[in-house]
Order: sequence, then C-alpha cells, then structure tokens
Amino acid sequence: MFFSRLFNFASHDLAIDLGTVNTLVYVRDKGIVLNEASVVALETRNGVTRVKSVGNDAKLMLGKTPAGIQAVRPLRDGVIADLAVAEQMIKHFIDKALGGPTRFPRRPKIVICVPSGSTSVERRAIRDAAFSAGASAVFLIEEPMAAAIGAGLPVTEPIGAMVVDIGGGTTEVAILTLRGLAYSTSVRFGGDKMDDAISSFIRRKHNLMIGEATAERVKHGIGAASAPEGDGPDMSVKGRDLVTGRPVEVRITQAEVAQAVAEPVGQIVRAVMTALENTAPELAADIVDQGIVLTGGGALLVRMDEVIAQATGLPVVIADDALMCVAMGAGQALEDPKFAGVLSVS
Repeated sequence: MFFSRLFNFASHDLAIDLGTVNTLVYVRDKGIVLNEASVVALETRNGVTRVKSVGNDAKLMLGKTPAGIQAVRPLRDGVIADLAVAEQMIKHFIDKALGGPTRFPRRPKIVICVPSGSTSVERRAIRDAAFSAGASAVFLIEEPMAAAIGAGLPVTEPIGAMVVDIGGGTTEVAILTLRGLAYSTSVRFGGDKMDDAISSFIRRKHNLMIGEATAERVKHGIGAASAPEGDGPDMSVKGRDLVTGRPVEVRITQAEVAQAVAEPVGQIVRAVMTALENTAPELAADIVDQGIVLTGGGALLVRMDEVIAQATGLPVVIADDALMCVAMGAGQALEDPKFAGVLSVS
C-alpha cells in the first residue's frame, strides 16, 4: 500500500504541445511548467553518439557547433522526423517538468497535440516516442481543437467557431462545433517557412548568407504580414557576403521583410479562404457573428490579423496568450471530463 501511494504521488499526468519550434509541457493541477526550444545537441565521440543538451541550451548551438557536435530539430512540419532523437527530447522534457530524474519509475498519462492533417504513420511515431519516454497511456488531441479550447471558444456547444493556429511547422485551420471538427485543413506553412523566405530574400537581394537563428530574429524584430507605409522600421543583419566571402553587415527594412514573407502569408490566407468555402451555411452564419480567432506564434506577426480580415471580410481577433493556447487547451482536455470526447488513442 505504501509503495502504491508513493507511485501515485510520483506520477503526474501531462499534456505536451510538441511543436516544431518550441515544446510546452502542462502538468495536471500546475499548468504550463516548461516552454523550451525543440532542439537537441548530439555529441559523437569514438563512434558513439550521445545527447549533450536539450531545449534552449541546445538552440544556442544552432549553426555554431564544432566538429563532433550537431544541433538538430527532431520535428519538421509539425511531425517527428527523427524518432530516436525525439524520444530523448520528450524524456528530457518530462523529467524536467516533473522536477528532474527520480529513482522511482514515472508512468504518467500523456496527452500530445498532433496536426489535424498528420497521417496514421506520423501519429504512430508520436505515440511510440511518448511510450518509449515512459508514458503509461498516450492520448492524442488535434491541434486546432486544443487551440480552440485554450482560446475559450464554445467547442462543446452547437455553435460554429473558427480557429487558425499558425505554428512553426504548420498552420491549422478548422471549423469546430459540438466537440468535433466540422472542417479542418493543415498546410505546411508557418514560422519556419517565413524564416526560410527571409533567408532566401536577403540572399537574393543583398548577396548575404544568414543563418536560421538570424532569420528568426529578423522575423521577430521587424516582421510583418503586409508592407507598412514607407519602409517602416529597420534593423541590422550580419552574415557572410556571397561575393567576397567576408562577414558583413546590412540594414533590412520592414517593407523588405513583408515582401519576403508574402508567399507563406498568402498560403495561410488561401487555407482560410478554402475553409470558409467548405463551411456549412449554418456554421458560416455563426462565424459571421463569432469571427475568426488566431492562435500560435504566427498570429503575433504584425498585421497578420489585418491581412486575414481584409481577405475574408470577417472580424479577426488574436487570442490571449496566443503562444500558449494549444498547450493550455490540451491541459484542459486532460483535466476536465467534459472534453474527454476530443481525445483519441489512434
């Protein structure tokens, strides 16, 4: 009996927003306790590879590693690209969220968010990684449903609601009602594609090669979904000149960044328009009243809400704590029995 109580005390159920860029962990009755980069640094010595660091510490090494060390992102486009590394990352985050490794085995129940467009093979990979990391049971919840719950939308009622979750690897667009998805689509355009577009634009226009981390800093610093009046704010960008091969510095304007990200932003808008075209009339009427709710890091891109509002003619609002909505929604689905129907084991 004592050991049974001890085991139960040592076990904590978790909800994990396993993102391409960041992973958030929600612990039952505690809320979000971890928000770190989905990056793992691997060190190879004498033919043996081991994990050197995980999370934010590993992200600092991106593009700056010496021979023998490699910083990798085990998720691409919202799904696992490297199963073995993903298992190590998930296990590390679980241990860190629960206060560090312990002598007693932890067998938590875990809810993991998955893109609505992920295949059965991709979902199985996520489940296998969670089981290998020590889960006793694994439940999946689709990201737009988790985002809608986290944003406080009435997903359990017969009212149509529309959520657009713009993440690092994917953008999820969904119409929800009565604990289900009336329509959903997942496009593999998000923050990563914007970073790539910024890198490509700067390479073409300024003959400057920049790294992944620099492109992300430009997006966060002066990124915008549409061009400002004039050039807008600017910032200094350092990289390697493709002509001379020397390190140089140039200044980039917000108008240039808006031009660079026009293609991924356009793909997101097209996904929203496609969803509206496939919406049942009664649900469409609700959306006219309720509007469109944006979640995810991409929702914070300057004027993203204005671009979608102009294209659709509907009111668009950015959810409170847009970055946390998916993790918060998965956590509420874990804790609140009224959301039990949105979880799946397949």
